[in-house]
Amino acid sequence: QVQLVESGGGSVQAGGSLELSCAASGYPYSRPLMGWFRQVPEKEREWVADISMGVENTNYADSVKGRFTLSQDNAKKTVYLQMNSLKPEDTAMYYCALGSYFSRSWPRRLADFAYWGQGTQVTVSS
Repeated sequence: QVQLVESGGGSVQAGGSLELSCAASGYPYSRPLMGWFRQVPEKEREWVADISMGVENTNYADSVKGRFTLSQDNAKKTVYLQMNSLKPEDTAMYYCALGSYFSRSWPRRLADFAYWGQGTQVTVSS
C-alpha cells in the first residue's frame, strides 16, 4: 500500500521560510517522481515542483523558481521542499504527489501522479 506522509507547513509572515517534507513508502516504481502541488479554494490544483528520486533532476514552476528548493534523501525515500522568501500568494494547501518518472509529461499534469498525500496548509500573511 502506497503511503505519502507529509509534515511541515504552518503560518509565517511574508519573507519568511517554511519546509515541507514527504515520506513515501510502498510504491511500485523503479524510478519514482515525487512532486508538490498546491491548491487554493475554487481554483485548480497547481504544480509547484518535482524531483526524480535517485537522480538530481528537479523542476520548478516559474512562480517559485529561485525561492523554493526541492531536495531528497533517497535512503529515507523522503523529499523536502524548502520554501524561502514566501509571499502571501503562496498561501495554499500543499499536496505531495507520487508518480513514475517514465510516465511523466511536460508540462506536468495531475494525471502524471497516481498517489497523493493528505495535504498540509501553508499560510503567508502580509
